[in-house]
Amino acid sequence: MIWGVELRDLRVLPLGAPIPDGVMDAGISPPVAKVSELLATGDTVLVSLDGEEAALLAAASVYAWLGVQAFRVPAEHLAAVRQVLDMVASIKGTRQPTLSRRGLA
Repeated sequence: MIWGVELRDLRVLPLGAPIPDGVMDAGISPPVAKVSELLATGDTVLVSLDGEEAALLAAASVYAWLGVQAFRVPAEHLAAVRQVLDMVASIKGTRQPTLSRRGLA
């Protein structure tokens, strides 16, 4: 548990936050091959991201699709990354969409 949040629910941390116990740190914007190797161990993997917002959000979506469970990002991007992770989880089918509409002509 960190900051009152169960580790399994932990997804987005500010960039300066400490790495929680039991979490494997993949580093800052690591290669996909390294992340895949760490994920293969079955441990919780954390990726730190920094840089331009568009690139950061795109990278977060790719890492989330691969199965990364925790992210450290600059504080000003926390909400946007959280939204990207929710979107990826909805697309993968691991959570319900925030809003679903049925389009009928």
